[in-house]
Parts: sequence; structure tokens; C-alpha cells
Amino acid sequence: MSLLCETVTGRSMAELTTARDNATAGDLVELRLDGVADLDVAAALHGRSRRVIVTCRPTWEGGAFDGSEEERRRILMQALTLGADFVDVEWRAGFDDVIGHSPSRIVLSSHDFDGVPADLVDRARQMRGVGTGFIKIAVTASRLSDTLALPGIAKGGNAAVIGMGEAGVPSRLLASRYGSAWTYSGDGVAPGQLPSSQMIGLGYRRVGPATRLFGVVSTNALHSFSPAMHNAAFCASGIDAVYIPLRAADFDDFLAYAAAMRIEGASITIPYKLDALRAAGRADDLTRSVGAANTMRRCGEVWEATNTDVAGFLVPLEAAYGAPLAGVRASVLGAGGSSRAVIVALCSRGVQVTVHARRAEPARGLASSLGVRAGEWPPPAGSWDLLVNCTPLGGVGKREESPLGRDQLTGGFVYDLTYGAAESALIRDAREMGCRTLDGLPMLVAQAERQFEWWTGQRPMPGVMADAIRTHVARGL
Repeated sequence: MSLLCETVTGRSMAELTTARDNATAGDLVELRLDGVADLDVAAALHGRSRRVIVTCRPTWEGGAFDGSEEERRRILMQALTLGADFVDVEWRAGFDDVIGHSPSRIVLSSHDFDGVPADLVDRARQMRGVGTGFIKIAVTASRLSDTLALPGIAKGGNAAVIGMGEAGVPSRLLASRYGSAWTYSGDGVAPGQLPSSQMIGLGYRRVGPATRLFGVVSTNALHSFSPAMHNAAFCASGIDAVYIPLRAADFDDFLAYAAAMRIEGASITIPYKLDALRAAGRADDLTRSVGAANTMRRCGEVWEATNTDVAGFLVPLEAAYGAPLAGVRASVLGAGGSSRAVIVALCSRGVQVTVHARRAEPARGLASSLGVRAGEWPPPAGSWDLLVNCTPLGGVGKREESPLGRDQLTGGFVYDLTYGAAESALIRDAREMGCRTLDGLPMLVAQAERQFEWWTGQRPMPGVMADAIRTHVARGL
């Protein structure tokens, strides 16, 4: 199992030592001295309760230390002399005397903030040739697959390998699978770094050789609530599996990464639901009728696809609407993959559906493919009984953006598929205009329960996913 190293820093010694003493979730603590104004190396080390890595990163390698290299050399040498468990020395620094003082306690590091260096393998070989206790190699990943060279470098057990940035997050969470000696957590001290509590919540401590891997595939995966639900359900059911965010650059990026890391199943969300169905070797009739997939699983070397959005959408709607849906006039906002599932679901209940989008051509194309009407934008006053928002407006980072103005909310029921810690502007406006409302959290839970069963062959423990979401939202995560 890879260790967890919590990175802490501060503007003053008081802030640094407080952060150090509060870092109790990890196995190691990295003391970043480069941002401390009143630096006292002895005080930084005194009273520590965990092994520490002392780092004083210069500006030329992405840190905050802008003093002379001679001053930085003295700081690192002092840390070694005073008994620091490890000291991080940049490969490019040329501090041979520091390295020679105690090679076994040196972490020789290299960081590339531009991408993945072409000489990565040769660089690792040269760094190992210096003879230090550990090497650390961090690259910037713009694609999930950018990190796939790192496991080969980690072989030997004395390397920490990291993909920085959002696409590199799986390399941190799956450090044990990458063969990394440890990985780093913290409050965003480095790009893509996550707090220890979030790392542990995403299953970091549970990843072993036989652990099954699942994830959510999106361009906005780090903001998904799905990991909280699925990881809670796996734990409650005693299943050795973890579910992680996978911020893919495109769907081929996910497929390449999933093949290399043997990912068994995935939730697919914006903007990849159409791509998922196209990439699947097999799909059920409902999913093909929708024309989009939100769930995949591996069967040998073939991906199977299904769509749990249809049932996930209907279950909370029928419970909240309180009357038969047949004959209800529904306006669906948006013409993406989510809209397709919503339209199929509504048509199965005899609803009169009209599709509306700011761009008329996608709305007409979607409506034609599913045998419903395309309407103007925005929906005319009095033209709908049920309004369903399938646009990104109201979602992560857009909670205060609404697809419609208050005076356009003239119907009886508004179902906003977005969700978040606070209500969306659309839900708030609709409620104030006298509409009944429903947000996307109940649908998220309902479709996720069906995903879990499709992947594992068993139903999740009753209420565990809903409880996980409530806790997640209450904590403001």
C-alpha cells in the first residue's frame, strides 16, 4: 500500500506548525518551507509527531522561495543535520554536498509543469543513478492517458510518481496501482492536489491489488456527487471496489486509460453520453432507443452500455407529481444526451413533449429522431404544464444562472436536473412564482442505484446512497 503524505505550508512559522500538527490523516507530512517569512528550521522539526519531508521549493521549479541558491542550500543542509526524516532536493539543483550528506534521506525530485517530458524514462534512469533513497517525478497531465508511463517508472519501489492537474488526480488516488511509494495530499499546494479527507473518502486507503475500479467520466468529474454515493454503497455492501473521478479530455482518452488500468465500469455524463453508446460493443434496446448511454461495464474486452437515466428520471417525478402523467404538456430544455433519456421517459408515460433549445437546429434534430415536436425558444407562456431543465445552467459553477427568466415560469411543475449544495436559480424562481419543484438529486440517487445493481448484481443497501448525498451536501463538499 502506498503511503499518504500531507503537504502543509504557511506564511509564518505559527501557521506552518499549526498546519503540521493538524495533519494527522497521513503517514508523512511534507513541510513546505518556501512560503514561510520567519523561517526557523529547528522549530519546524521540533515536536513533530510524524515523519516529515522537508521541502524548500524554488520559484524556478514551481515553488515560492525566491532567495539565493546558497541560502536554500543552507536551509536544506540544516534540515538534514537536525534530523529531518527526508529532504527534497531538485534534480536540477546540483546540490551534491546536500545529497552526499545523507543520500538515503534524500528525495530527488523533478517537476514538469508544461506536460510530460519526452525523455521521461531516461530522466528516471539518470535520477536513480544518483543513488538517493527516493526519487519523485511529477508531470502535468492534460489527459488521463498522460499518466500511463508513470507505473513503469515507479517499478523498484523507491519512487513517488504523480500526474499533476485534474486529469492526473487518478494517479494520486490509485498510487498503489501506480507503484508509487507515496502520494501527496493537501489544500491545493500543487495542481490537482486534494485534501486528505477527500482522498480517503474517495477510497485511497482501500485500494489493494484486487480492488475493483469504477469511476465517473466527465470534463467536470471532480465536482460530481457520484463518488460519495458509490463509495458509500461499496463499503456498506462489503464490496472491495472504489469509484473515482475521471476527467477525460475526450472519450478515446477514457477508453485508453480504462484499458490500461482495467476499469470495470463507469458512469458517463456531460458531454460523453453519445460517445459512450457509439463506443459500446453491446447495448440494450432501451439505450439504443434513447441514443445515449450513461453507464458502461466491461465484459471481457467489450464494453456494454445501458441507460439508467430513464428510470432514474421517472421514479422521483411520478412520486412528486401526484397525478398521472398521460396527456401532460412538457417542455424539455436542451438537446443533449440527458434530454434524449428524458424525452423517451416522458413519451413512455403518454406525455406531450416539446423540445426547446437556444439553437433551433439541434432541437429540431433531436425532436425528429424521437418523434416529438420542436418548439421555439423560450417556451411561450402557458404552453407547458411540466418544464424539465436538461441544460448545464444551474449546474456546477452555474448555480445562479437560469435558462429562463422568472416571468417565463408560468406552468405548474418545474423539474431541474441540476443539483448542488444550494437550490438553483431556476428552482428558487419557480417556487417563488408558485410552481411545484423538484431538483436533480433524487434522480441522481435513483439512477445511481440502478448503476450499482447493473455492475455488481446486487442492490445497494437501502438508503445508503441518499444518506451519503445528504452528508456530502451538508458538509459543503
